[in-house]
Amino acid sequence: MPETATTGNRPTILLDCDPGHDDAIAIVVAARNTELVGITTVAGNAPLGSTTHNALVMRDLIGVDVPIHSGAARPLVGEPKFAGHVHGESGLDGADLPAPSTPLDGTDAVSFIIDMCRTTEDLWLVPIGPLTNIALALRTAPDIADRIAGISLMGGGTFGNRSSTAEFNIWADPEAAHVVFSSGVRIVMAGLDVTHQFTATPDRIAAIRSTGGQLGVTLADLLTFFSAKYGERHDDGALIGGAIHDPLAVMALSHPHLFERVERHVVVETRGEYTRGMTVIDQRKVIERQSPNCDVLTSVDAAAAFDVTLEAIIHFTG
Repeated sequence: MPETATTGNRPTILLDCDPGHDDAIAIVVAARNTELVGITTVAGNAPLGSTTHNALVMRDLIGVDVPIHSGAARPLVGEPKFAGHVHGESGLDGADLPAPSTPLDGTDAVSFIIDMCRTTEDLWLVPIGPLTNIALALRTAPDIADRIAGISLMGGGTFGNRSSTAEFNIWADPEAAHVVFSSGVRIVMAGLDVTHQFTATPDRIAAIRSTGGQLGVTLADLLTFFSAKYGERHDDGALIGGAIHDPLAVMALSHPHLFERVERHVVVETRGEYTRGMTVIDQRKVIERQSPNCDVLTSVDAAAAFDVTLEAIIHFTG
């Protein structure tokens, strides 16, 4: 029996996301296993209107009373970049989604983030898309850096997926990522090294579908589309399934025992012609290296992480 919300740690989190197939799974896992005080949306996998719409859809599907506020429609510098080649033009292609039945709670995610940081004890920010909203909040209200428990993010790694060196979330807004990594806030990083260990294999998709109910079928349809896209773009993708990146940033807090991690100093490259958006992880053993600013997740018990995911889906299936 996996450790669940009733037996494990329930961190207090605010989820900042750009749904996105893996974001949809993260929302379910967070709603089950954390004290989820709010969801904010950012442009990333799709334009802001689509990511916000998708967050509203997911809130309705699981039936939770959590405020949703939309945020940044573009990165700090330059034009927005989306991931329709992975998630489809809607951000959640592959399933017949219902229209949202509940309204958006606000359109100023940055102010909402700041307010929650100032009024909520031991709050973790969990950004699983581009870091634009989080950077804007830190720049607007520097005091929140000392108020929060930390930031557990999905992004980065020792290799890239959007370029040879840069992971999508960091690549989509490197300047924002630089603000976050240099903020002095405690950071936990679920990068590609660990997230590529947690995949939507055919057997796992079948297990989700077998839960029955609208949520399970919808998520199975979404992951079938997502894994097919993954397979088209990777040499071995058809065998292992799409990487379910985002829930690991949640489980790093709610189920930390599932992970191995190392302390590293991480900076973000913002100017390199070939390395813009790269998370430069100092893995040297020399004594003059900089002090760690980040817990870098290196491995995950993927079977146990899937048990946590499946239990959350079953819980909301009722």
